[in-house]
Amino acid sequence: MARPGAACPPPARRVMVAARALLFWALVYSYCGVCACIAGLRLLWSIGRRPGETFRWVVRENPPACLNDPSLGTHCYVRIKDSGLRFHYVAAGERGKPLMLLLHGFPEFWYSWRHQLREFKSEYRVVALDLRGYGETDAPSHKENYKLDFLITDIKDILESLGYNKCVLIGHDWGGMIAWLVAICYPEMVTKLIVVNFPHPSVFTEYILRHPSQLMKSGYYFFFQMPWFPEFMFTVNDFKVLKSLFTSQATGIGRKGCRLTAEDIESYLYVFSQPGALTGPINHYRNIFSCLPLQHHEVIMPTLLLWGERDAFMEVEMAEITRIYVKNHFRLTILSEASHWLQQDQPDIVNKLIWTFLKEETTRKRE
Repeated sequence: MARPGAACPPPARRVMVAARALLFWALVYSYCGVCACIAGLRLLWSIGRRPGETFRWVVRENPPACLNDPSLGTHCYVRIKDSGLRFHYVAAGERGKPLMLLLHGFPEFWYSWRHQLREFKSEYRVVALDLRGYGETDAPSHKENYKLDFLITDIKDILESLGYNKCVLIGHDWGGMIAWLVAICYPEMVTKLIVVNFPHPSVFTEYILRHPSQLMKSGYYFFFQMPWFPEFMFTVNDFKVLKSLFTSQATGIGRKGCRLTAEDIESYLYVFSQPGALTGPINHYRNIFSCLPLQHHEVIMPTLLLWGERDAFMEVEMAEITRIYVKNHFRLTILSEASHWLQQDQPDIVNKLIWTFLKEETTRKRE
């Protein structure tokens, strides 16, 4: 809303702004259509080859034992007063220790942080959250309930509900996006920021429009704008897409990585095979184009960015560009043999790098 008495922008500028917006949304929906056509062709191919297998969808009734492993911590729930939503999380380490809050990516849930829950509980109260719409956390039905503003506020409210006013904040993939935004909007709540395989959001939005290769790698952002069809495609061939994301040569954990066990894979299938379990996670993406670019950009706390160079979804060039938005000590470490699933792929190295960063003096200036 314009301030009283403020001069209106000249007509030429208004036309230019409107034209850019029109071109932007034309790009979004055009590419959405392209991705939908590709997915449709894959579906037809699957039906032609194995019609019986294509529509097989097995709902896993019982959780695998690894999800109740006591060494990972305790399953807990917290209900947020303002939103009324109940969040599920797994907590390890003694109450009263400094809080380390872990935000997972897509398509993941709290279990993706199992190696970190075990590692850091000696000195931290480690909390691995199921984000809004994921796992055992409540999933509002309308996509408008997944706007970035709500996702950011969730983290602030959870922090306060846990009895803390600040934390070490760690996010991977989509959880990394949220972590960046929390650090920007509520800097007083984040003592140190650690992000795994996701650039500063402004870098991402600027880079994707200038680099067609990244636009293609981010095609799922556009495909997810469609109603119901993306969820259906995940169920085809009993969640073949979900399995291949973690295990295939193209997108999965690399040959030198710590591969997921059959029980690990089953834990993902247990969570996402439940009826309606994919809609909340995909709804996170259905508001993204109306929320970016950002109004505010700067990150003022010490920041560690970890990156797997063999990431199939994010180009490594974005990692270095991120440096310009951090107005404090910034450390970037790129692991050459690691995949997108970095904290599961190379847990020992990742944990060591996090420990080193946490023990550094917070007063150090930006390198």
